[in-house]
Amino acid sequence: MNHQTERIYLYPVWIRIWHMINALLCLTLIATGLSIQFSNPDTVIKFKTAVSVHNIAGIIMTISYTCFFVGNLFTANGAYYVIPVKGYFLRMKKQFYYYTIGLFKKEKAPFPVTEENKFNPLQQSTYVVLMYALVPFVVLSGWGLLYPEVTVKSFVGFSGLDLTDLFHIFAGFTISIIMCVHIYFCTIGKSPWSNFKSMLNGFHESH
Repeated sequence: MNHQTERIYLYPVWIRIWHMINALLCLTLIATGLSIQFSNPDTVIKFKTAVSVHNIAGIIMTISYTCFFVGNLFTANGAYYVIPVKGYFLRMKKQFYYYTIGLFKKEKAPFPVTEENKFNPLQQSTYVVLMYALVPFVVLSGWGLLYPEVTVKSFVGFSGLDLTDLFHIFAGFTISIIMCVHIYFCTIGKSPWSNFKSMLNGFHESH
């Protein structure tokens, strides 16, 4: 039986450009961040180089995130990040079941991609936390480390700079884990490459 492929234009040019730039920046920040955190003479990226590249990538990330935030304020893309409260936990339960059991039983996705709903409930919640909490947090803490003179000197008896560094590392590792999971789930589509292709042509493909 032949299945007809449905193509939906979901990713405007500015989103695709931003997404590709953001992906490169994240990979750069992860590689240099790990080199800084676990620096030793045998590290592929030397400490001084890693710090310089990390700082530059962080500054560009700040500009990139600002473009994303402003874009979501003034374009229809921002609506995808508004989470409906009614039925939230039921939707999450259905999506979690699909990812852990239904997907492997070849069951139909409970929340197929449409023009109105680009993300399933689990994706939407994750992206809201990522883009409106973790990324701003890692950016702000990064600036706090870049300009330590403006960082709070102490907080409840702890060094403000040490806490800023700890929170920056925690947020960075969390974003790294989310990125790995995101790449894996991108392979779950019409084909393992269809979701990656959509970032080039703007069209989401589904049966």
